[in-house]
Amino acid sequence: MHDLVPSIKKAGLSRSSLGRSSLGAALGVLMGLFAFGQAAEAANPFELNFWLSGPRYDGRVAPCEAALSTISSEFREKEGKFWNSDLQITGFGDIRETAFRPWQSDNIPRRYCSAAVMLTDGKPRTVHYSIVEDGGFASIGQGVEWCVTGLDRNWAYGPACRAARP
Repeated sequence: MHDLVPSIKKAGLSRSSLGRSSLGAALGVLMGLFAFGQAAEAANPFELNFWLSGPRYDGRVAPCEAALSTISSEFREKEGKFWNSDLQITGFGDIRETAFRPWQSDNIPRRYCSAAVMLTDGKPRTVHYSIVEDGGFASIGQGVEWCVTGLDRNWAYGPACRAARP
């Protein structure tokens, strides 16, 4: 790098003239690309997507009790596969709805619920969950998002399952 600068000065070139000429060349190439590019065209009938009318949510969300078997099986799978634990949910109690569509009416309908759970380790805990309309795999069926307080080991729902509640 040291030898390059004196040789440029001997040739009668300065840094500013090199910067201007390279900038001019870059702009020339860019303008050339725009000049020879393809013109924009309107969408053909297959690209119009006229059959898509947007989401239509009916607000038909299953009651809180409908998600318990899903939570139980997913909890068993998560504990066994990711945490090498044999914990399982043995029972549910005090099942209650905490909110239904707590935000604007044009959001995806959700029913928020909480329940007390008993685990195989003998400790009672609380599970917070939501049932989401069209929240299943590939938006087919209802989805369930849940968090067992004290067993959210990777803090996916924050401290004390705060993000699983409304």
